[in-house]
Amino acid sequence: MTSFFSLLIYLWIAPHVLQVAILGVMVYRKQYRQFPVFFSYTGFEILQFLVLLVVNHLRLMSHEHYHVVFSLGSAGSTMLRFGIIYEILARVFHNYPSLNRFGKILFFWAALFLLAIAVGLSRGTSGGGTEHLRVVVSVLDRTFSIVQCGLLLAMFLFSRYFALSWRNTEFGIALGFGIFASVELASSAVRSQVGLAGNHFLDYFTLATYHLCVLIWLCYMLAPEPPARYDARVLPEHDLETWNQELGRLIKR
Repeated sequence: MTSFFSLLIYLWIAPHVLQVAILGVMVYRKQYRQFPVFFSYTGFEILQFLVLLVVNHLRLMSHEHYHVVFSLGSAGSTMLRFGIIYEILARVFHNYPSLNRFGKILFFWAALFLLAIAVGLSRGTSGGGTEHLRVVVSVLDRTFSIVQCGLLLAMFLFSRYFALSWRNTEFGIALGFGIFASVELASSAVRSQVGLAGNHFLDYFTLATYHLCVLIWLCYMLAPEPPARYDARVLPEHDLETWNQELGRLIKR
């Protein structure tokens, strides 16, 4: 039992220590200018961890209040994750203004749709305020996880068909979030079918997955990014510039 508890403590603390290293690398290499939302997300995760650690250690709040603080932190983390999706797409389509404009419109309507879901859940959920908050944060987190899985799939499709290098930092960030989102969705689907012991195992597995994702981010931040280049072997109909021009004509109509 002690070994499992020690493993749990390690899986809770270690990723945030690595995130401190990520912040240091991003500051040293000035990558916070390229990925300001991801930089903010990393700092927020560290801050949330420290607040929860102090609250839990000093017993400053009741169990219910602790879960309120945790839910609010999760909500903030979820919002930043959504911002990271926008940041990655904006960087991928930076040189293609029409696609970039279309992505911003799509992102805006997606944000309104998710906000409507949150408002609907807050009105339709029975129970007290804490229960409302938990349900809203949980559903929004799953919704963003689905979006992040789609982002990961899209990034690999771009890598295959649009000659975008998977070694770029954008792919590393998307890969980490995509893996973690996939595991979160699978865990949520399994939790209702297993007992208490199974839920404990899923907690360990989810924490271990996040540890792996943080390691992926750190490796991508440390690795030199190859210069972007166009692969002449790709057929013209697969070129993003062609898509960009066609979308521009469609928007002007």
